[in-house]
Amino acid sequence: MHRKVRRYIEKKQLLDDDAKVLVALSGGADSVALLRILTRLGYHCTAAHCNFHLRGEESLRDEEFARALCTKFGIRLAVAQFDTATYAKEKKISIEMAARELRYRFFEETAVAEGATAIAVAHHRDDVAETILLNLIRGTGIRGLHGIQPKNGNIIRPMLCLDRTEITAYLESIGQEYVTDSSNLTTDYTRNKIRLEILPLLRTINPSITHTLAETAERITEAEKAYDRAISDGRRRVLDNDSIDIAGLLDEPSPTALLHEILMPLGFNGQQSTDIIEHICGTSGKEYKSPTHTLTRDRERLIITPNNDTPQAEILLTDNDTYATPHGTLTIGLNTYDGTIDKSRHTATLDNSKLKKPLKMRPIQRGDRFRPLGMKGSKLVSDYLTDRKKTLPEKQRQLAVVDREDNIVWLVGERPAAPYAVTSQTSEVLILRWEQHC
Repeated sequence: MHRKVRRYIEKKQLLDDDAKVLVALSGGADSVALLRILTRLGYHCTAAHCNFHLRGEESLRDEEFARALCTKFGIRLAVAQFDTATYAKEKKISIEMAARELRYRFFEETAVAEGATAIAVAHHRDDVAETILLNLIRGTGIRGLHGIQPKNGNIIRPMLCLDRTEITAYLESIGQEYVTDSSNLTTDYTRNKIRLEILPLLRTINPSITHTLAETAERITEAEKAYDRAISDGRRRVLDNDSIDIAGLLDEPSPTALLHEILMPLGFNGQQSTDIIEHICGTSGKEYKSPTHTLTRDRERLIITPNNDTPQAEILLTDNDTYATPHGTLTIGLNTYDGTIDKSRHTATLDNSKLKKPLKMRPIQRGDRFRPLGMKGSKLVSDYLTDRKKTLPEKQRQLAVVDREDNIVWLVGERPAAPYAVTSQTSEVLILRWEQHC
């Protein structure tokens, strides 16, 4: 048993020989076996125990057992007391999630205090099988089928090479007692139902089902590496900043999978990715929302914007001042005309005598028209921006500087209006400069 775990640790590169390890010790068979095996292998171990105060006297019994075990073998033990029910209520999460958050936060803090480089937890092959089945029942992708990984940051799982039967047999062989969590013996939780009912049924079909599922998880983990490489390459081909090329996406081997991987970190779910692909050739302007982002179909691209992209309010402008907005900064200067004009799109030089002040800056509105400098006649701002191939989110963020009669004098970052252009008779100019934020 010890050699088997040692080989697994070396194969997965979980620990150096001189590593200091914090062992998560509940007092159950798995964690007790983990502590005994790692100490027998010569690792410098300390232990951490959480009392969640969820099972009355049984919780106190587990704590007392952990203390006695560590005292017997001269192992340092850190113990945390948690009011788990109150924490769950305050955070509006399940008791199970609350216990997980409290547990791992305590482990991390204790590892730092003890100088431990790794936190060892006692998951084994049966846990891998249960996790795979649980994920299949809930619905999952390739990542939900690789089960439990042997290492995640500084969390290590040295007993994934063992199953529950091997662990209890080992403890019996060395005469080591352990405690049993009575909540694990009920079918109130889905995982317990899988452990107590579904896996025993599957063993009547395949007695080695936990081993089979663990091996399958290993193969899926290897396949996932190729999947991740393909997704990374596809992401580079179709994603440009915050927009996705629709034609390029549809040309990929699996558009739905690639879109899901792009959108999942932004809070979109798998069903949304499927819906987007099914309706990707529909009407421009269709929107999909996650808690943090909005995806908009805009002609040949899917545009991603944060949901905190709030509309810009009107700003009253005065000469020789600077105005900051969420998307850029406007600087205004009144100068004597010296015959030079900055013709860049981010600067407008206007004849001050032609302006009906005060000016203000506001978002564009439906029906806005202006006469762009250098063009004949007036044009709807929406048509002008379409000709400029602006995306829908860019149109929604577009600002205009208008006079007191609400005539556009400058489409910010684009073109000034012709009626306010500088001529040979101009003596004073108002210079507007726009610095776009990234």
